[in-house]
Formats: sequence, C-alpha cells, structure tokens
Amino acid sequence: MTVFLAGASGLVGSAFARAATRRGHRVIGTVGSFSGPLEGLARQIPVDLADPAATTSAVLDAFPEAIVNCAAVSVPEQCDADPARAQALNVDLPALLARLAHHVSARFVHLSSEQVFDGTLRTPYAPGDAVRPINLYGRQKVESERLVHAAAPDFAVTVRAPLLMGNSPGGQRSLHERLLADWAAGKTPRLFTDEFRQPCTAENLAEVLLELCERPDLRGVHHWAGTELLSRFELGERLRAHFKLTAAQAPLAAVARAAVPELAARRQACLALACPSLNGKLKTRAQTLADQLGELHVPPPVRAWYFSL
Repeated sequence: MTVFLAGASGLVGSAFARAATRRGHRVIGTVGSFSGPLEGLARQIPVDLADPAATTSAVLDAFPEAIVNCAAVSVPEQCDADPARAQALNVDLPALLARLAHHVSARFVHLSSEQVFDGTLRTPYAPGDAVRPINLYGRQKVESERLVHAAAPDFAVTVRAPLLMGNSPGGQRSLHERLLADWAAGKTPRLFTDEFRQPCTAENLAEVLLELCERPDLRGVHHWAGTELLSRFELGERLRAHFKLTAAQAPLAAVARAAVPELAARRQACLALACPSLNGKLKTRAQTLADQLGELHVPPPVRAWYFSL
C-alpha cells in the first residue's frame, strides 16, 4: 500500500513511518522545513502543508491508497499565538486531505485530540459524548472532525489521542524529552497534582493508525489511550524514577490547579478516555505505563548532562 503521510517529521508521524515500513507499506512523507533523514520514508518531500495548491499537487502525484494526517499545531499556546496558521493546519488541511481522499478513493486516517472535551467529566469520555472544547486548539479539532467526515464519509476515520509520550526525531517534543531538558537546564518543572491524563506512546498510537489504514470497515470517530489515568505530577515522578534520577537531580514542584487559576482555566482537569470501539477490534493493545516507560530513550540534546551525573 502507498501511504501519503502528512507530518512525517512529528512525534506520531515519524513513528507511523517506521511502523508502516516494517509492515511492507510504501510511505511518502511531508516534512516541511525538517532537513534530517527519517527512517521509514520511501520518499521525503518538503511541502508547506498550509499551501493548498502544493499539498494537492503532492497528494495527486503520489496517488496513494491511504492518506494519514499527523500534521497539526498541537500546542494550545502556539495556536493562540498564531491562530491563522493554526487554522490552516488544524482545520483547512484535514478538510483538503479528506476531499482529496474522496477524489482518489483513498482511506483517510485523521488524528484528533482529547482536548475536544472540557475535562469536567469524572468518568471516561466516550466517542459519542458531547464535545465542549475550552481552548482554540480544541475548537479547531472539533471543526476538523466535522469537515473531514462531511467530505469523505465513506473513507474517513478519526482517532482522538491522549497526552503522548515517545521519542521524537529531534529529541525535544514529547513529555519526557521536555522534562529532561528542564532538569538539564537546572529548572524545576511545576506539575499539577489534580490534572489527570491517560497517556500512551506515539509508537503505540502509530500502530493503531496503521491498522486503521488496513481496516476500511472502521469509520467514524474513535478514542485511543493507555490503560492508566495519572496526575501530571505522578507522571513526572514515574518518569524521574524510570531514568533513575534523584529528587535533587530532577526536582519537581507539586502544584494544585487552584493555585494557578489563570493557567488552570485554559487546561482540562481530567481527560480520561473510554476506547470501546477499538479495544478488541484491533491487534494493537492499549499500554500500561510500565510498557510506555520501557520505550523511552534519553534524547540526544541532554545525553551529555545525563551521562555525566
């Protein structure tokens, strides 16, 4: 199968390219301004995905059997800082890719986010629960889902993903990479004790996206996450222990949401996800946190600091 992959240099996109190639698929990936080599790509093309004409030309040239969209401005603060570019990549791009998928009769797999919910529900959110985003990023993801399934109802599937861990190409994107960078710089990250997430690794999510490329019978909107719900602070502690760091080497500040109301107002308190529509239907299994931690490496930017300890 030839797969057109939007966002191949990102955390999930790079993991998807490796997974798809292991399964014998041919992956054509867009990388934007990223110039380094990426494992798993049969062809690496520098395309500005905010340019509809360039994106259309790239897809039609590839004429893929599947299109996978892992491209996004996924940091809420970056969406607020440049809403026009966030709109182009988070809404306009997936809508265009869905129309192109319909045009070439290709499977379309779209990556969305847990942040379509407001975080007030104390039981896990199901795919059919009402969406109530509290930030621009979440609103854009809601709109992207609507447009994608309107444009390609017979070809599209959306996966709402949780907080992700994993090893990014540049070693600076995922949670453990950012924490290690802070510790290497002598900083003390502040993590909420009452903000809960259900993480999985990008590698695990990539396997799900790949299976969905091969399962055109599964359409609509689905959830995927790990098996454990943890506070941000607990997750930081588990990461510190995994890398065998002491509290002196890797300090953490435990913070309650009430102590930082201006920040808490823009972040959801609890984003637990129920995944009944995919669990049991795919070969990929949801991960425990122990499984996730076992996949994590010390990223290149902090290796000198880490191995000097």
